[in-house]
Amino acid sequence: MRHRDRRAAPADRKTAHRHTAGVLVCSAAVLVLLCFASVRFGIADMTFAACVHALSGDAGYETERVILLSVRLPRMAAGVLAGAGLSLSGLLLQTVTDNALAGPNIIGVNAGAGFACAALLSFAPGIAATLVGLPFAAFAGAFCTTLFILLLSGAVTKNGNAGDSSGMDSGRTGVILAGVAVTALLNAAVSFLTLLDTDVLSSYNAFSVGGFSGVRMTQLSVPAAVIGFCLLLALLFAPQTEILCIGDRAAALLGIRVRRLRLLCILCASACAAAVVSFAGLLGFVGLIVPHMARRISSLHGGRALTVLCVLLGGCVTLAADLAGRLLLSPTEIPVGIMMAFVGVPYFLYLLRKGKG
Repeated sequence: MRHRDRRAAPADRKTAHRHTAGVLVCSAAVLVLLCFASVRFGIADMTFAACVHALSGDAGYETERVILLSVRLPRMAAGVLAGAGLSLSGLLLQTVTDNALAGPNIIGVNAGAGFACAALLSFAPGIAATLVGLPFAAFAGAFCTTLFILLLSGAVTKNGNAGDSSGMDSGRTGVILAGVAVTALLNAAVSFLTLLDTDVLSSYNAFSVGGFSGVRMTQLSVPAAVIGFCLLLALLFAPQTEILCIGDRAAALLGIRVRRLRLLCILCASACAAAVVSFAGLLGFVGLIVPHMARRISSLHGGRALTVLCVLLGGCVTLAADLAGRLLLSPTEIPVGIMMAFVGVPYFLYLLRKGKG
C-alpha cells in the first residue's frame, strides 16, 4: 500500500499540472478569438477579408483601415490591458487582505484614483492633458487610499496567526467597511468638485461609468508599461505571496518579510488599478470576479500559474463585455462598465451570501 501511495502522488501532481496547462492554453485561445472578434465586429459591418486587406494596406480599403487602426485596434488593446490590470490588482488585494470580497472598486481603490483624477481636472487641467498627468494622479490617489483603508482596518499593522482566526475575521470585515466608508466620502468629494466646475462634470460622467470608447493607442503606452512591470513583480514574488495564506506569523517563521511583501503587493495592486483608471475610467467588478473564476476553473489557490490565468481571463471578460455592449443594441452602445455591473453585482451578492453561510 505504501509503495502504491508513493507512485500515486507524482501521478496526481502530473495530472494537476496537465489540467493547469490545459486551462492556460484554452484561456489563451479564447482570448485570441475574442481579440479577432473585437476587431472584426462593430457598428460598421466589415468582413474578415476586408480586415485582412485593410491591415495589409491594399488599395480600396482606406476607410476600413482607418476604422481598424483608429478605433477597433486601440479598443481591443484597451480591453486586454484593462482586464489584465484589474484582475491582477484584485488577485493581489485578495491575497494581501485574505478577503474574498476585496477588489479595486470594493475597497476604494477606484474611488481614490477617480477622486485624484477629478481633482487634477479641476485644479490643473493643463497637467491632466499631458501623457503622464492622469496616470500619475490616478496612481497616487489609488495607493494613498488603499494604504489608508488598510491602516484604518488594521490589515497592515496587525500580525496574523495561523491558528487564530478571530482577529483575521475582524480584519476582513474591517477592510470592507472601511472601504465602503472611504468610497462614500470620496464620491461626495467628487460630486462637490463637479458642482464647482461644470467642465469637470461633463468629463467625469463618462469617466465614472468606465469604457473604451475613444481610447487612442498613444494613451496606452504608459499604462501598458506599468501593468507589465507589476505583472513581472507579481510573478517574481508569487511563491512568497502564496505563503501568506497560512498566516503572517507562520510566514515570518519561514523567512518571509511579511510587511514589506504586503506593501509591495499593495503598491502593485494600486499601480495596476490606477493605470486602468487613467484610460478606461472607473471600470468595476473585474478585479472582484476574475480571481474567483480563475480559482474555480483551475483549482489553484496561488502561484505563478494562477497569476497568469487571472491576466488571461481578465482580458477575456472585459473583451466579451465590451463586445456584447457594442452588439446587443447596435448602433446604440452600452458602456462596458454597465455590462460588468450586470454581471458583477449579482456575483458580489452571491459572495456575501456564501460568506454568511
